[in-house]
Amino acid sequence: MFPEYRDLISRLKTNDAHFARLFERHNELDHQIRNMETGVTPADHLAIETLKRQKLLLKDQLYAVLKKADAAV
Repeated sequence: MFPEYRDLISRLKTNDAHFARLFERHNELDHQIRNMETGVTPADHLAIETLKRQKLLLKDQLYAVLKKADAAV
């Protein structure tokens, strides 16, 4: 996710608790969705789509933080 910001992501995960929480939650959702889609965790289509929407919102928030931090550098 966001390979152009790889270094900035590493710095923010260490120095920005809010960003780190968002990033961790995004990864948790990604893992949950993968488990649901592969049948490891039982789920219906609606549950998967709900988690995908949450993940997309987190991705948008992460991108906004990255853009702001990149502009400040």
